[in-house]
Amino acid sequence: MPNRTIKKVAVLGSGVMGSRIACHFANVGAEVLLLDIVPKEGTDRDAVAKGHLAFALKSNPSPIYDKSFAKRITTGNFDDDLPKIKDCDWVIEVVVERLDIKQQVYANVEKYRTPGTLITSNTSGIPIHSLLKGRSEDFTKHFLGTHFFNPPRYLPLLELIPSPKTDPAVVAFLEEYGRRVLGKVTVLAKDTPAFVANRIGVFGIMDIFHLITDMGLSVEEVDRLTGPVIGHPKSATFRTADVVGLDTLVNVAKGVHDNCPKDERNALFAIPEYLQKMVEKDMLGSKTGKGFYFKDRSSKKGEILSLDLKTLEYKPQVKPKFATLDAAKKVDDLRERTKLVYHGTDKAGEFYRRSFQAMFAYVSNRIPEISDELYRIDDGMRAGFGWELGPFETWEAIGVKEVMEEMKAKGVKGAPWVDEMIAAGHKTFYKREGGKRLFYDIPSKSYKPVPGQEGLIVLADLPESSIVWKNKNATVRDIGDGILAVSWNSKMNTIGAEVIQGLNKAIDLAEEGYKGLVVYNDGALFSAGANVGMIFMMAVEQEYEDLDMAIRTFQNTMMRMRHSSIPVVAAPHQLTLGGGTELCMHADKVVAHAETYMGLVEFGVGVIPGGGGSKEFALRLSDELKEGDIRINRLRHRFLTIGQAKVSTSGQEAFDLGYLREGLDEVIVSRAHQLAYAKGCALALWERGYTKPPIRRDIKVLGREGLGIVHVGANSMQSGNYISEHDALISEKLGYVLCGGDLSEITEVSEQYLLDLERKTFLELCMQRKTLERLQSIITSGKVLRN
Repeated sequence: MPNRTIKKVAVLGSGVMGSRIACHFANVGAEVLLLDIVPKEGTDRDAVAKGHLAFALKSNPSPIYDKSFAKRITTGNFDDDLPKIKDCDWVIEVVVERLDIKQQVYANVEKYRTPGTLITSNTSGIPIHSLLKGRSEDFTKHFLGTHFFNPPRYLPLLELIPSPKTDPAVVAFLEEYGRRVLGKVTVLAKDTPAFVANRIGVFGIMDIFHLITDMGLSVEEVDRLTGPVIGHPKSATFRTADVVGLDTLVNVAKGVHDNCPKDERNALFAIPEYLQKMVEKDMLGSKTGKGFYFKDRSSKKGEILSLDLKTLEYKPQVKPKFATLDAAKKVDDLRERTKLVYHGTDKAGEFYRRSFQAMFAYVSNRIPEISDELYRIDDGMRAGFGWELGPFETWEAIGVKEVMEEMKAKGVKGAPWVDEMIAAGHKTFYKREGGKRLFYDIPSKSYKPVPGQEGLIVLADLPESSIVWKNKNATVRDIGDGILAVSWNSKMNTIGAEVIQGLNKAIDLAEEGYKGLVVYNDGALFSAGANVGMIFMMAVEQEYEDLDMAIRTFQNTMMRMRHSSIPVVAAPHQLTLGGGTELCMHADKVVAHAETYMGLVEFGVGVIPGGGGSKEFALRLSDELKEGDIRINRLRHRFLTIGQAKVSTSGQEAFDLGYLREGLDEVIVSRAHQLAYAKGCALALWERGYTKPPIRRDIKVLGREGLGIVHVGANSMQSGNYISEHDALISEKLGYVLCGGDLSEITEVSEQYLLDLERKTFLELCMQRKTLERLQSIITSGKVLRN
């Protein structure tokens, strides 16, 4: 669809979904018109839309990247403002799930809509074709379902459901726009009940709802079995049900049961007796305070109790114990771990075999009913339900042929096409060739490229020949056009000795014969920072010379990134803490994903940023310095960002906190496009004649003028019992570094001067008993100790 752009969007309906969809369009820079009904009482005719939007903006987590973006949303009402949709490029209907009301809205939309404008519905339960009765040819041509998953900012799934009359060019445009601009995983779905992800996801939940009683398992046991150990979210099965709402789950299940009589597992969607009783008793989950779990606020610690499904009474949780899970703890690779648990010889292994086999049979039989291509089902479950591996990917990890044979032995019927695939000598649903991911296409009985890969770079899909160097944790790859990429895969992507070696080697190689370097990681997060366990061990053993060398090596590596002869671009996403943030702050440019949570959080473990972060804040403070009170305000802002261990709630907020630089660093919404875009930025810096930046020796520090402010502030906070004595000590040490030490006047110092000061201070704090207690707490419990 040539030359179509989306500058202005109308969202009709401002409820939970409508207001949050409006916020996400504002996130990507669109102008949004948010309309709802005129209230029955009061003089403000726009009060409904205004109220819903205000509620959304106050919710946590926030639906918007930056509160200033809310200015892009204009509220109104259907009676007065519907004519304004004539200026909109896309009209999205998000009103109540009633066919008659939706059809009435469309009749009114047709009066004002400009021909050619996109018109879509966010319905999750009404057949798309039934919405089009009485609509014009142009309306039907540009109409389809666009099912955003809630919350739209955080869940990347966008299901597209065309009708037989939808222009294929419209579908193609929205597939690309959803991926590139909205940052979505777009899944083309057929117009069937619950579409793709909910059809499969709710099947999996209902299967477990029945399996739990059949096998005599407890709620907490099932949640332990169906969470991160198999690459699913921590909320697993029953906590997810509580969050979604049992009434919502029941409605979806009943919809499938009533509208899919030919589904071979139709009976499974019948509501179990215990679940029906829970709904009748208003035990609907988080929304009513009681579900499969209940927080007992009468107890001192607010104990979380679990439900006994036989009695529907709450009881203290019992920690699940399974030999299979104990064995799984030792396996980091998800695919290997999945295979291990499937073959478990205890009750857990039996549970996995029964649930996995049921799921595998079900998804294989849904093709071509809900989708013609298997990869769309995997995409839907990863993007909509947070699975790390989709069902076909999970099946492949265990072994397609092996599992199919076991299913037959158990009387579990997979689809005939799987047998045909195996008979033809194909052992997997996916394979990689030439840097592309291919999927098994059932009609042609051959492998085809997964669409939408054009212009993308996926590290896992690159051939082995792209690897130019690697060690235990770090890998350096040639990603084409003279650009290298360095990545690592340590636990939580922490930065230890192997990663430091990898970063230095990547710079060495890039300087020898390449044009630039991108620092980028796959997986759930960019980096949780430096290896705290290593620091703790050195400090406990009082190996201060070794610790000094480790910190110095980290600092030198950051300085190499800043002052190398080639451009270095960092591309962080999700958690980017401590040393991960310091790394980004030393790159020539940062291309952060919109969901990047950056922070210098060292204060929480009793130290200050020691990998150049404190130095870099002092340097940036110097560049901001102005005469009068402003410089003190700037110091206070920088000091509190580190002192309060502030973490950005988005890539955009990282600018406000000073981790990213206005006019230089960027935020990208599409995670899929991030690496390719970062590569393009590195190449552009090279082509513009990149010059090695000089080491700064003109950093203005405030000396005693700033130290006075720091000491007064720390003493005041301690006197008011807001911070502990140790917090006050760390505050004064941090202030000492940011102000350049005990200098009598504003003085110009070098980067190395500040690095030495930073490292000395870090070591001094590591000698403190209370710092060691904080380090031990974070290592053993994952909790910040305020001692």
